[in-house]
Amino acid sequence: MTSPTPATSPGAPIRVLIADDQDMVRTGFRFFLDAQPDITVVAEAADGEEAVALARRVRPDVCLLDIRMPKLDGLEATRLLAGPEVADPMRVVVVTTFDLDEYVYGALRGGACGFLLKDSGPTLLAEAVRAAAAGDSLVSPSVTVRLLKHLTETDTPSPPVPARPSPVTEPLTDRELDVVRLVAQGRTNAEIAAELYVSLSTVKTHLSSVQLKLAARNRVEIAAWAWQNGQVRPGP
Repeated sequence: MTSPTPATSPGAPIRVLIADDQDMVRTGFRFFLDAQPDITVVAEAADGEEAVALARRVRPDVCLLDIRMPKLDGLEATRLLAGPEVADPMRVVVVTTFDLDEYVYGALRGGACGFLLKDSGPTLLAEAVRAAAAGDSLVSPSVTVRLLKHLTETDTPSPPVPARPSPVTEPLTDRELDVVRLVAQGRTNAEIAAELYVSLSTVKTHLSSVQLKLAARNRVEIAAWAWQNGQVRPGP
């Protein structure tokens, strides 16, 4: 499988395709994303077949796909646009109302680089688009926590979560560990800042340092490291 090429040239807005069978959802997503200075919506589709055809023709930087759509569901559309057999895969973020493990696993196996619930809020939606465009990934915090809890369960098959990052080359500071534990519990950057009484920029600085020390590509891998190394304990 070929890795996606860099999404945008420096300074160019991130070009987004929105696919959802509900007109109000598409309108809401477009309204919010078009209001972002670095994002522009270039196409909309009301079903999966239209989404795949439009995406192949327009080549957006990021495709936002609903799961339950007519003609072709979002999981199959994801596989056709970003799956293992696609020569030039696109970046797909699945956005859905349905918080079901089979959908999460299906989306990630199909090549999606993000999975969000529609009630995650507009801020997280924009973050997911930016992460996808940068070649990173973002999964809804509640979904991340559930996926990573499987890492501590020996009696269930391992879900498709990221591989364990390389061994730590430099110890994490106490404050970095605080941030890591909160990431692993599904907190957003804003929630971490509020809980630790620090600025949002400080949280981002800590996360950048942690990524370097853990050789982690994104916050999902940071959370995976925390679960795998006993920094977070599963609840009852």
